Amino acid sequence: MANPLQFMQQVRSEVGKVAWPTRREVLLTTVMVFIMAALTALFFSLVDMVIRFGLTAVLELVG
Repeated sequence: MANPLQFMQQVRSEVGKVAWPTRREVLLTTVMVFIMAALTALFFSLVDMVIRFGLTAVLELVG
């Protein structure tokens, strides 16, 4: 097991190798996540409305 000082030096070395995203990349990916979440919510709302409409129509025919 390496001593704590060696460990911290290795961590610092590895962190230096990381390709950090730019501010623009972070902003664009964040906006895309919000857009995709909104589209997904819209899709499932529409599917829910169609299923509810169909179920209501079937239940009115039966009852």
